Amino acid sequence: MNTLRAYIKTFVLWELWQGLSITLRNLFRPSITVQYPEDKTPQSVRFRGLHALRRYPNGEERCIACKLCEAVCPALAITIESDVAADGTRRTTRYDIDLFKCIYCGFCEEACPVDAIVETRIHEYYMEKPGENIMTKDKLLAIGDKYDAMISADKAADARYR
Repeated sequence: MNTLRAYIKTFVLWELWQGLSITLRNLFRPSITVQYPEDKTPQSVRFRGLHALRRYPNGEERCIACKLCEAVCPALAITIESDVAADGTRRTTRYDIDLFKCIYCGFCEEACPVDAIVETRIHEYYMEKPGENIMTKDKLLAIGDKYDAMISADKAADARYR
């Protein structure tokens, strides 16, 4: 009996009619499309997007060249070179992040003892030319300076959730 039922379902294309019935049921429902550039969907304060290097309020960069972010990066996207400054502190001479390699896991942000590297909520960026995927120290500091208010607000909001 089950074999006969299977043959009948095969010849009348039963699965096809089931799929078409689902399509017809949903055809006349209102759409939930977001008109992207004008309307944006809500975003979590924990969203991980474009990287930035932060500074202290006195203008000094926070990164102490401990290289923990480089060590913890699973994609090996971070490259750091350091040198000792005239005042005896260790600072970075090179801080590069390859955005093509980065998997935006947030480990670098969690490993940093001074909150120097952060991942912002910026997701609208693109690269047109070869080499633009490498975020240098100057680019990262510029992003951190430009979006410092947003980064500080996100850090305060994230602290409330912990």
